Amino acid sequence: MSNPLAPNSLKGKVALVTGSSRGIGADTVTYFAEAGASVLVNYRNKEARALKIVAAIEEKGSKAIAYGADLTDQQAVEAMFEAAEAAFGKLDILVMNASGGMEAGMGEDYAMRLNRDSQVNLLKAALPHLKDGSRVVFVTSHQAHFIRTTPTMPEYVPVALSKRAGEDALRAMIPELASRNIGFVVVSGDMIEGTITATLLERANPGAIESRREGAGKLYNVSEFAAEIALAAVEDIPANNTRLVGDTSDFIAE
Repeated sequence: MSNPLAPNSLKGKVALVTGSSRGIGADTVTYFAEAGASVLVNYRNKEARALKIVAAIEEKGSKAIAYGADLTDQQAVEAMFEAAEAAFGKLDILVMNASGGMEAGMGEDYAMRLNRDSQVNLLKAALPHLKDGSRVVFVTSHQAHFIRTTPTMPEYVPVALSKRAGEDALRAMIPELASRNIGFVVVSGDMIEGTITATLLERANPGAIESRREGAGKLYNVSEFAAEIALAAVEDIPANNTRLVGDTSDFIAE
């Protein structure tokens, strides 16, 4: 998919995207860089992939650095923001893309630690490094955003509940963000084809992807959803601070 952002529209801007060594995050951070922004590519353990993205960005003339930080490690998160500011100055855009909870062997409370606690701590750590007029984007799914009114697949319930808890906790920070002239928007999408989460769901519940595709009529792919995230970082924030991407007929009553 072509970049939804105009060339040089982010020239002089700085963006950080968590979980951007692959998938949605990688495409999002690349869109920002192609539009002229200096970017930090965050990864947890995929350093080689992150460095490859940085090299591709630099080859096209933009500035980028890679930084490894597990979001559940608060010291690493704080160091990441310090590294971004040291390299490029304060942030104009923060995309909170990294999430999880279906990984094996991480403990029963991992989903909540990552999708709620770590997201709140991430934003608190980011505050000193965000410019006046900057924008924060939190990425979630319809299955999580609407979990209180619309059931989802049993395999995804712990993740959905933790991501919704994270969204609620971040929304509680909106008054503080507003006092600092920092915008906040949630981007919620239906199941996205080609993501790790979709792959894990399909493994746990064979046929889940096809079933959701039939119900929605179309599922966004990684680059299409990343384009919506990139636009949410620069366009006017909706009145309810939410950008819904893809079919919502199964989630919102007529």
